[in-house]
Amino acid sequence: MGGFVDDASAVAPGELDLNAFEGLAKSMGIEIIEASAERVVARMPVKGNTQPYGVLHGGASCVLAETIGSVGSALHAGPDRIAMGIEISASHHRSATEGYVTGVATRLHGGRTLASYEIVISDDRDRRVCTARLTCAIRDQR
Repeated sequence: MGGFVDDASAVAPGELDLNAFEGLAKSMGIEIIEASAERVVARMPVKGNTQPYGVLHGGASCVLAETIGSVGSALHAGPDRIAMGIEISASHHRSATEGYVTGVATRLHGGRTLASYEIVISDDRDRRVCTARLTCAIRDQR
């Protein structure tokens, strides 16, 4: 997913309208609540993002994680630079069946060419649903 404008990973910070995503992030209902290079918070509805069993799809958790980690990386990268997701891993701890999940991306490393974030996704009862880690490559904008 990294590198596509619809998940904010290839958008320069000056161009970043955090809740005007097109494509995947928009269709999944992701809403950015807070954003800085150090920390990004967003929420996503469970409804519409489930697997056939009625529980939150693990891939939906990964989309939320990559979206907010990419936003943080783009903000860290600064003007005239872009951030592209190059690796994501996720552990799914429990299911969510209703309401919203909230993702909090916290920067672990912010360098000149790489940024890494830990993303914790929790349900409405503040129970951890997923823990993910995203690494983005940072490059000059062409």
